Amino acid sequence: MKTFLKSFLVLTITLAIGSTATTSAQDKATLVAKGEKVYKAYCQTCHQATGQGLSTVYPPLAGSDYIKSKPKKEIISSVVNGLKGEITVNGKKFNGVMVPLPKNYTDEDAAAAITYVYNTWGNPGGTVTVAEVKAARKK
Repeated sequence: MKTFLKSFLVLTITLAIGSTATTSAQDKATLVAKGEKVYKAYCQTCHQATGQGLSTVYPPLAGSDYIKSKPKKEIISSVVNGLKGEITVNGKKFNGVMVPLPKNYTDEDAAAAITYVYNTWGNPGGTVTVAEVKAARKK
């Protein structure tokens, strides 16, 4: 009986872990899909549909060394609180203003859009949560 219970427990835990991993992948895919819509509705005006940016005015997001090197908190803050001043992206200097994501976009929208950018155009991957966006807005 003990062997049966141990086997049952191991199987249950294995299935639960596998199920969680699948759900997480599905959640990420859903987040990326939503983020693409937000990006296309708002962000691509400046950063372009391909994430290449616009000359020396708007920095590229595609293959961005800035995104790869900055802490996630900074990237989130840039989106929800705006960014101004000189930055260097992929060896080019940019000195402009990025306005905050407008208030009609929710924390979920912001998390989705950033997750989309993190997982597109050769960027490092990862996800952004609503809790991380809320924390960035408070600062």
